[in-house]
Amino acid sequence: MGSKNRIAKEILPIMLEKRENRTWVEPFVGGANMIDKVQGKRIGADINPYLIDALIAIRDCVVDLPKNNKEFTEEDYKELRKSDNYKYKGYAGFAFSYGGKWLGGWRRDGLNKRDYVSESYKNAINQSPLLQGVILINESYLDLQIPENSLIYCDPPYEGTTKYKNSFNHTEFWDWCRKKAKEGHIIYVSEYNAPNDFKCVWEKKIVSSLTKDTGSKVATERLFLYCN
Repeated sequence: MGSKNRIAKEILPIMLEKRENRTWVEPFVGGANMIDKVQGKRIGADINPYLIDALIAIRDCVVDLPKNNKEFTEEDYKELRKSDNYKYKGYAGFAFSYGGKWLGGWRRDGLNKRDYVSESYKNAINQSPLLQGVILINESYLDLQIPENSLIYCDPPYEGTTKYKNSFNHTEFWDWCRKKAKEGHIIYVSEYNAPNDFKCVWEKKIVSSLTKDTGSKVATERLFLYCN
């Protein structure tokens, strides 16, 4: 959920203009669809250990991942829910789930003809080279050790949208951003809205829909820069 792949080419140039030699840090790295398009020193973190395991598998062990739905079946997926015995549970739990939601149900199309395991493998093969050199850390943004004078790009859970397993304190997050900016970091945040001391530097209406039955959703994606 919340992939920035569609808008990366629009917002990355804005942020990279200010980067210079700063370390690129993403405390909410998600599917790594932004950090995999950046060069130089990069740190990607996330509080979800399975997500970080998935990215490490793509980065380091991509040739060992299931290549089609004969190597990993719907029955395997059902077993995945019950135990942590499968080495690549993080990858399978996201890549083979509906909407990319963690263990959100076996991914299938209406006619049950598409091989999403194969499609995921091809995507992983393409992304793996782009993740080489990325430092991946399982850590809350609040505990993450950030190198001095970094550029921090945040793509947190959006306020008022899909609820995550653990509630997210948005007030605490914005205060953390202010604190990091005062420490000398440059802070960019993707959100729909932000407090007044965060300047909107880019916006675009985005249409999204998971299925033909849910209808489409139109929302204005924005990129904010903290300006004290």
